[in-house]
Amino acid sequence: MPARSPRWQDPGMPLSRHRLAIAAAFATQGFVFIGLTTRLPEIKDRWDLSELGISGVLLGIVLLAGAGSVVAEKLAARTASASVLRAGLVLVAVGAGLMLAAPAWAAYLAGVAVYGVGLGMVDATTNMQAVALELRYGRPILPSFHGAWTFGGLIGAAVTLATSDVDLAWTAGIAVLPLLVAGAAFLPRAAGAPSATAAGATEIAVPWRPILMVGLGMVVFYMVDTAAQTWGAVYLDEVVDAPSRFVALATLPYLVASLAVRMAGDRLVLRYGATPVLRIGAVVACAGLVVVTAAPTWGVAVLGFTLTGAGISVVAPLSFSAAARIAGGSVERVDAVIARFNQFNYVGGLLGAVLTGVVGKDELRYGFVVPMVLVLALLPLARWFSAGRPEPATTEELSAER
Repeated sequence: MPARSPRWQDPGMPLSRHRLAIAAAFATQGFVFIGLTTRLPEIKDRWDLSELGISGVLLGIVLLAGAGSVVAEKLAARTASASVLRAGLVLVAVGAGLMLAAPAWAAYLAGVAVYGVGLGMVDATTNMQAVALELRYGRPILPSFHGAWTFGGLIGAAVTLATSDVDLAWTAGIAVLPLLVAGAAFLPRAAGAPSATAAGATEIAVPWRPILMVGLGMVVFYMVDTAAQTWGAVYLDEVVDAPSRFVALATLPYLVASLAVRMAGDRLVLRYGATPVLRIGAVVACAGLVVVTAAPTWGVAVLGFTLTGAGISVVAPLSFSAAARIAGGSVERVDAVIARFNQFNYVGGLLGAVLTGVVGKDELRYGFVVPMVLVLALLPLARWFSAGRPEPATTEELSAER
């Protein structure tokens, strides 16, 4: 493992403050994303969309998010990822506000476009920030960062439940939070540190094969996660006939279970290693999706979504952590690899959001069979997540953390 780059150091501020700021960005992303997806039934009714129509909107968001991740890679090669993260948060705020308060279809589509690009920028840069800080700590901390995303999503789902009778346009107030968090103390590059282009940062032989194998694991995660979070509320509403005020329960217990496992994930991985944790999780997630697809009532379906969230939750943070360790090298090189690696997110999103809707266009129950089967691909892929373990933190770094 190469020595940690001084470009990630900030002598004037303890690591704990940067950690709090990055966690706030993750939480904000989760809050807004879940705040939007749990309102899909209302959005569907507002614009009279079919399952295929919703799939088209989700496809647009996924493709635009992929473009936003590319933008983040290009910008982060020339400026600090913290600055790109702030710009992305502003776009998320504007786009989400338009999606919820748009008076016309054209305005709604404009909101989808802005939100999609901002989503990709924030996805990429929060993980750039997180892996940089993890290298400074020298031990696993990515699961707890993604736990912050889940916590934000949990609050977003709770807000949806609490405002189920509020007019959709008024719920655009959720867009205020990204604007507030944009001013947080994210991890900077040290002043005067030279910057390389993304191409120059990745010219040194990057071991793409193991990174690809880890990326396939992340595809599986986002396929399952996006299917549950984008179609779960619709599933409860239309397939198992849940009362309209309870449709967000497809997401709420899922997120509670994810949060619990992610917050324990740092210690679990440190004690047992990534591979066994991932394999056990894959089996649990598959069992949860079996329960979802076979559920005779909405209460049983909620139980299935809860098991799925517990099983699948640590795949994404361990994916980013493994990719950064395998890539190694300078901050620019790691940032470039993380931005490109983030594209696996959207491949999984396409499979989860779009394929679930297409396969389940006549009977949504069948749509969840796709992630149920493919999640088992994590069993052979899990061994690739143990490569390149981080070096231990120094005494000085641990003192800075405290």
